[in-house]
Amino acid sequence: MVDENIENAKAALRLEAHAARAALSPAQRADAAATVADLFFNEIDLQPADVVAAYWRIRDELDCQPILVRLMDSHQTVVLPVVLGPEQPLELRVWEQGASLYEAGFGTLAPSELAPQTEPDVIIMPLLGFDSQGTRLGYGGGYYDRTLAHMKKSPKLIGLAFAAQELDSIPRDSHDVPLDAIITEAGVRHFGDNA
Repeated sequence: MVDENIENAKAALRLEAHAARAALSPAQRADAAATVADLFFNEIDLQPADVVAAYWRIRDELDCQPILVRLMDSHQTVVLPVVLGPEQPLELRVWEQGASLYEAGFGTLAPSELAPQTEPDVIIMPLLGFDSQGTRLGYGGGYYDRTLAHMKKSPKLIGLAFAAQELDSIPRDSHDVPLDAIITEAGVRHFGDNA
């Protein structure tokens, strides 16, 4: 059951977060992506056997590619999400060394449909906004919510954002799973049991 008051509040916050993100210059974006990548590898406890789900940046999201390159170079198992359709969970496909990426909807790239699928131990998530409680504001499609609800594992959830995307407070619905950490160019914040 969707709470209309929460959805209306989130819609207004999405506009605010979009505007804050859009106001950043290309130089600020590139610097932030490099800083966030360094912080990810210095501050997030990643085991060699961990499967890491990342994303291919769309629009003006924080670029995850510096992290992806380092993960692939270190032979970490990486999966990328594929949107199969509305109301469906994401399909998480393994990006094998040397494999090509293909258009996967919404301007993203992902491995081919023949690539193996697996559940990640860590999910690096794009977002529109976040708050001091670890609440993630997504685009409103519910893809990550559905994916997490279908998973057997409880992966560590790491949000990537620009510091300008922080909001005072985001209402949390019953299906909203909080982040374990958020990484911006200003640093790393851990939430919940990891705080």
